Amino acid sequence: MGVPCWLRQRMAIALPGIDATPPRGRSKAFAILVGVAATISTNGAARGGRGARERILRAAEELFYARGIHATGVAALIEAAHVSPRTFYVHFPTKNALVEEYLRRFESEKSIPAEAELEREDLPPAQRLLAIFDPVEGDASALIRGCPFHNAVIEGAGELPEVARLAQRHKQAFRDRLVATAAEAGAADPDALGRQLAVLFEGANALAASCNDAQAFTDARQAARTLLDIALAAPPGG
Repeated sequence: MGVPCWLRQRMAIALPGIDATPPRGRSKAFAILVGVAATISTNGAARGGRGARERILRAAEELFYARGIHATGVAALIEAAHVSPRTFYVHFPTKNALVEEYLRRFESEKSIPAEAELEREDLPPAQRLLAIFDPVEGDASALIRGCPFHNAVIEGAGELPEVARLAQRHKQAFRDRLVATAAEAGAADPDALGRQLAVLFEGANALAASCNDAQAFTDARQAARTLLDIALAAPPGG
């Protein structure tokens, strides 16, 4: 059975570098994409219906972060979310629109764990600044993937301006929270300390992901403690 023109066009919206032309003989994933198995998923769950948008977003959170955006095709998202192709495109006209909403969720509904440490009320400000460098608890064998915003910008390679804008906004907001927390802690120059801690944090995230080694966070925490001690010991304006 040939692929309908409307579906071929919609598949073509995938991120740059992804070939949307279906090869011959593609197995179940592509069959699901063209609607052959659009009514029932492999585990019997109904496709579409109430909650479909949320299922798509949950699938995006899992697959985009674990596998990467380029490596995750629309077929895999549809299969993981248990929706039909038509339902998928009703909620997200393009894959890029889903990528953007995936990132917005980290701002509105699901904070990045390390960054959420700045909002804790059970720690004094100075300890909150250090807590962002604590390795995230979880499966020690799991691959370290780093920051989802950073990863999305790198994968976009300048071709996804809205993704770049979302990342810049998020990073600026995080920097602002660091500066505000540094001021709350009594730093002599909170703006400088906040910016320096941001550089340490982003560098630790990138290095840990590149080497799959959480030691980068331990080293960054030690450096952050040194910066914090100096900032708190110096007289204001000194």
